Amino acid sequence: MRAIQFYRTVTGACPVEEFLDGLGPKQAQKVAWVLQVVRDLPMVPKQYFKKLEGTGDLWEVRADLGGDAFRLLGFWDAGQLVILTNGFAKKTRKTPAREIELAEQRKRDYLNRKLR
Repeated sequence: MRAIQFYRTVTGACPVEEFLDGLGPKQAQKVAWVLQVVRDLPMVPKQYFKKLEGTGDLWEVRADLGGDAFRLLGFWDAGQLVILTNGFAKKTRKTPAREIELAEQRKRDYLNRKLR
C-alpha cells in the first residue's frame, strides 16, 4: 500500500486540493476512485498511474471520465510515499510543458524544505 500526500506551498496552500475543488461531483468522484486504486493496489494498471515519459522521475495519476481527461503529477518520496504537486484537465495528447515544469519546481521546493 502506498501513501499519497498533496504538496503544500510555504504558505500552506494546496494546489491539488484547489484543483479537485474545482471539479464537478462526478469528476471529483472519479479522481478520488483512481487515487484509491493507486493507493491500495500492489500493481496499479498503467491506465491509472505511470511514469511520465521525458521526465527524470515524475509520475502521473490518470483519471478519464467520458471525454474528459484529468491528470495529477507527482513524484516518489521514501519509496512508498507519492507526493502529488499539481492537477489539470488534459486537452491534448502531450502533457503541457508548463505543467511538467510546475511539478519539477514544486518537487524541488518540497525536497529543499524537507532537508531543512
